[in-house]
Amino acid sequence: MPESALLYGLLAALGGGLLVGIERERSKGTGPGRDAIGARTCVLAALAGTVGALLGSAALVLGGAATALFAGVAYFDSRTRDPGLTSEVALVLVYLLGALAATRAQLAAGLYVLTAIVLASKPWLHRFTRQSLTDVELDDLLVLAASVLIVLPLLPDRAIDPFGVLNPRTLWLLVVLVMAINAAGYVALRTLGARRGLLLAGFLGGFVSSTATIGSMGQRAASTPQARGSAIAAALLSNVPTVVQIALILAASSRPLLYALAPSLACAGLVAAGLAAVSVARARAIDGDTPATAASRPFDLRHALLFAALVATALLLSAALHAWIGDRGALLAASAAGLADVHAATVSLGQLAATATLPLPQAALGVALAFIANSLVKCVVALAAGGTSFARPLVGGVLAIDTALLLAYALLR
Repeated sequence: MPESALLYGLLAALGGGLLVGIERERSKGTGPGRDAIGARTCVLAALAGTVGALLGSAALVLGGAATALFAGVAYFDSRTRDPGLTSEVALVLVYLLGALAATRAQLAAGLYVLTAIVLASKPWLHRFTRQSLTDVELDDLLVLAASVLIVLPLLPDRAIDPFGVLNPRTLWLLVVLVMAINAAGYVALRTLGARRGLLLAGFLGGFVSSTATIGSMGQRAASTPQARGSAIAAALLSNVPTVVQIALILAASSRPLLYALAPSLACAGLVAAGLAAVSVARARAIDGDTPATAASRPFDLRHALLFAALVATALLLSAALHAWIGDRGALLAASAAGLADVHAATVSLGQLAATATLPLPQAALGVALAFIANSLVKCVVALAAGGTSFARPLVGGVLAIDTALLLAYALLR
């Protein structure tokens, strides 16, 4: 092993052990009843792990057994006044990370920092799990974790339909996306209040998927009626990132097409931002800026599944139309693709325009039609997720955005 790598390993073990040890030293107490594990113990355990790894497997196993024995003795000595195992487990982990530092110094250093953060977060974690986190929230958190860590990896990553567009893993990823955006909105709602929290979640969620964000906000409006106005404003605001992303895609794929559509996209974005601002002002008069209540929940799995079903239907319709009309009907194909994803349609049209396969005016009209087709899906999702009281103002706003885009396109082309 190069001397520089050995030095890095020893420094990582020394610094990491000292960091964890300082945290434990602050928590060990004073006097005869103090805990046995402190700063010096952790530093020595970390260095022992590195030395044991350098000496070989036998020394590493012997050192690990000794560290575990010392941790056990410390636990039995303190179990009457502190039945927890945190310090003892931390000591064993410090030793193992010291061994890891001999070959993976950077990874070990990062894990040392993470360990110290976890140890220092005890008051916050206890307060969060015992006082802030409700049973319903815990259940939904477990559902989300299982969806990501268990269901998603098990689903086949291949198309299962004759058109080759329905990928189970991709569709389930949309379900996860809706749940995650809704959970983020719920957290923002509880921490920042209805107006600020939902607006932030709506704007950031729009960069991931405006359609998914609208579905999430519809569910939030249905479960938290006092925040309906803010949810509508957040849903309208999610259209702004859609316009920004289309501009970025065109900037990367076809600058001439971007220049042709820039006024139309600017008008659509300004109308979306203006409508969101008006909706925010209206929500201030009718919404209470209060956090979510215990009766509400982070998300509803049924709404997420419904959203995925709507997207799957749009994908099948798009593929069927494309198979029927072929590549010659570029405009109809773009509209059909926009039913599922306006960004995918924009990428395709940008590439066709860049290679002169499709004339620039036709490509620009195709992007506009894809944008409108995607807006139709947003309206359907809004109605399905939030009901008529949520969908009515949102549909009106979406129509105003589409009208601004089409008028600008018609007047400035």
